[in-house]
Amino acid sequence: MKATWNGAVVAESDDTVVVEGNHYFPRESVRPEVLKDSDTHSVCPWKGTASYYSLVVDGAENRDAAWYYPEPKDAAALIRDRVAFWKGVEVTA
Repeated sequence: MKATWNGAVVAESDDTVVVEGNHYFPRESVRPEVLKDSDTHSVCPWKGTASYYSLVVDGAENRDAAWYYPEPKDAAALIRDRVAFWKGVEVTA
């Protein structure tokens, strides 16, 4: 699977986990130079508290376009150390 935004591949892996229709990429498969820490958080009742990254590609920023669960609840342990995307990031095979 590939995650693409603003003409650039931001993540690529054959090992994604699909939860609620979202592909979670292994953290190490995401290009670190495109990630910018965000102060945004959200809470899912069964996954836990999500943290976010903004994507920065060629000077353009897509705020909070990636999320991850630093300490997922036991029911969501399979997404530990994984990152998912939204907000115009295209995930394709």
